[in-house]
Amino acid sequence: MYNLAEISSISFYLPDGWLDNSELASCFPDWTEEKIVRKLGISRRPIAAQDETASDLGVKAAELLFDAGVCKPDDIDHIVFCTQSPDYFLPSTACVMHERLGLPKSAGAFDFNLGCSGYIYGLSICKGLIETGVADKILFITSETYSKYINPQDRSSRPLFGDGAACTLLTRAEVAGNSCNDNSNSPIGPFVFGTDGSGADLLIVQAGGHRLPKSAATSEAVLDHKGSIRSQEQLLMHGPGIFSFAIERVPPTVEELLVKSGKAKSDIGCFIFHQANKYMLQRLRELCGIDESKYFNNMLTRGNTVSSSIPIAIVDAWNAEMLRPEEFVMLIGFGVGLSWGGTIIKLPKNFTPVNNNQ
Repeated sequence: MYNLAEISSISFYLPDGWLDNSELASCFPDWTEEKIVRKLGISRRPIAAQDETASDLGVKAAELLFDAGVCKPDDIDHIVFCTQSPDYFLPSTACVMHERLGLPKSAGAFDFNLGCSGYIYGLSICKGLIETGVADKILFITSETYSKYINPQDRSSRPLFGDGAACTLLTRAEVAGNSCNDNSNSPIGPFVFGTDGSGADLLIVQAGGHRLPKSAATSEAVLDHKGSIRSQEQLLMHGPGIFSFAIERVPPTVEELLVKSGKAKSDIGCFIFHQANKYMLQRLRELCGIDESKYFNNMLTRGNTVSSSIPIAIVDAWNAEMLRPEEFVMLIGFGVGLSWGGTIIKLPKNFTPVNNNQ
């Protein structure tokens, strides 16, 4: 028997505000509500309030686990927080959340900055903490408020991104096997990662850090050649470049993960990719040769919630009965960085999804 990390529960929280396609169509007269759904697969997306931060969403996601009786604050010995929209440059937002959630002072807490591949990276970090004996129960929280980086007149980004948070409870489990590296029994793993920093400027907020501090010049919004308006302090996304990157990197990652795990596609019960947009997901499914009945898409009322898209999709897939206990699930994240990663998980029989009815 070996002590291995497993995913015991996932909750998610979406803010109360919503951006509907009708509002977007009124801003961009050459678009219709139906065209947006047809192209992106999104009818509306959750949007945080002006005074609502990523930590607010993350705390509410964690409190859903506590309220459901899945665990208690005193049980937690580590909190790991993935975000690119922190409350402060410093301190780490995880420390702020630690206090608000009433976690023990013996618990560790830290942030890491990553986007659409962040959930995969976070699972690997938490797996390492548990299987090296550092932690027994970890709250792994992903939360983003990308809407705060987006100009209302940005045609490329505003229709795509939604705000939201997810909280994954990882715990130590005893698993039978001949080795702790036995991928056939591991509830999480193996992993495949990759990075192409030459594409860092394809999805970027250029100003506001120390490389390019905010100034009168960086706050000035300008019109680009595609009709979008934004400043250097707001999100810049090169859609065609991101699409080409995903098409190039994701299919080989799927194949590498299958080889590394010793599995065939037929062994995988469900495939959950980062929920980027409908067209990209459809194209990736075709290129990867994945049966549509095993490929989950839940973007219609979620939008692209960045690092939270995969855990939210896991809960939605479970509730839709597309995902079953103790079957293998392939997770693939890809995006800002440029960064990508994949893993295979197996949810236990007692896995508990916690949904806030959104």
